Amino acid sequence: MSVVDRSFIERVTALYLLWRTEQRRRDHRRCIWVHQTLRRQTQFGKFHHLLQELRLDDGRFQRYFRLSRAQFDDLLSRIGARITLQDTNYRRSIPAAERLSICLRFLLATGDSFRTIASSYRVGVSTVCQIVAQVVTAIWDCLVEGYMAVPTTDDWRSIAEGFQERWNFPLCVGAVDGKHVVIKAPPNSGSQFHNYKGTFSIVLLAVVDAKYRFWVIDVGGYGRTSDGGILANSAFGQALRAGTLHLPPDHPLPGAEDREPQPHVFMADEAFPLRRNLMRPFPGRTLPPERRVFNYRLSRARLVVENAFGILSSQWRMYRRLIEVHPEVAEKCVKATCVLHNFMQYSEGREAPAVRGTGHAGDEPLPGLGRVAANNSSREALQVREVFMEHLGGREQYHGSRRSSI
Repeated sequence: MSVVDRSFIERVTALYLLWRTEQRRRDHRRCIWVHQTLRRQTQFGKFHHLLQELRLDDGRFQRYFRLSRAQFDDLLSRIGARITLQDTNYRRSIPAAERLSICLRFLLATGDSFRTIASSYRVGVSTVCQIVAQVVTAIWDCLVEGYMAVPTTDDWRSIAEGFQERWNFPLCVGAVDGKHVVIKAPPNSGSQFHNYKGTFSIVLLAVVDAKYRFWVIDVGGYGRTSDGGILANSAFGQALRAGTLHLPPDHPLPGAEDREPQPHVFMADEAFPLRRNLMRPFPGRTLPPERRVFNYRLSRARLVVENAFGILSSQWRMYRRLIEVHPEVAEKCVKATCVLHNFMQYSEGREAPAVRGTGHAGDEPLPGLGRVAANNSSREALQVREVFMEHLGGREQYHGSRRSSI
């Protein structure tokens, strides 16, 4: 073998050894299960230090999590078994309490990005994504039966008594409205999620009682759809049209027992159609006094749903920013905040309702759905609104005349 051939072989061999050394170094780097900065989770992670100190101060703990220590522990006892993972020979699983705290604090309480979550708690970004989706699903599945059950006839009657007592509006079984939840534009979605405000959103349609509690919700409607269209496409709207909501039978208005009974109604704004069981205000600016009084009384009682949305946005700050998650995960987060809203309402000195089954209109449609017809107000619906107008307008004028005479 010549000197030139031997030199060429030595060069090729040296290059091959260098390549193998680099490959082994890269393969060794890939075999690392946990990044070096994440190995000190128990030493510098927020859950193991800051949150344990916050437990000593209930006020700071509640401001941090939006839940008191008792509510946090109660919620953990309900969903702990659902979100607990098994330890393996390679790594230990994240405790259920830490998983719940990650979900509550960062996605539901502040809406920070997943990368901020990972840095603060010293966990992986992909781990945070999985935790948020799993925990919000567990919250909804474990709390919906107890805190947002399907209303029965007695429940509707109790809601009507609440509106009569607190807002002086008779035979009202709930206020209906929709809220746009702003999300990041999903890929290849076109204009489906693009709303009239110029943002991308999903719609939360809710029925609220006089005490700002959610009874029926429908989440996931496209942002481009109007509130009336969301109602028509929802299981709640179709059951309302079909008459399968188990509403109480018609009842005379208070103080008008001599007149014929009137139906129990839901209150809505101008974006919704007028139906026999769905009241909306009279349109127009120049209206007779009795119609203006009716619109005022209806709007005053209907504000409970607007106030409920305001409480929801103030309690869970994810509603005040762009939610950069997949629409399916965003729907789960919205449903989790709604049922947590009721959970907090009932846990503040009130007894929870009886467990009767699911009360949402998103996963399991309400029974007996009928065909959705056109949004044209029937003559019966117009007559029902006229009767309510005469009753409320007459009473308002009567009380006004008494105040003026005094």
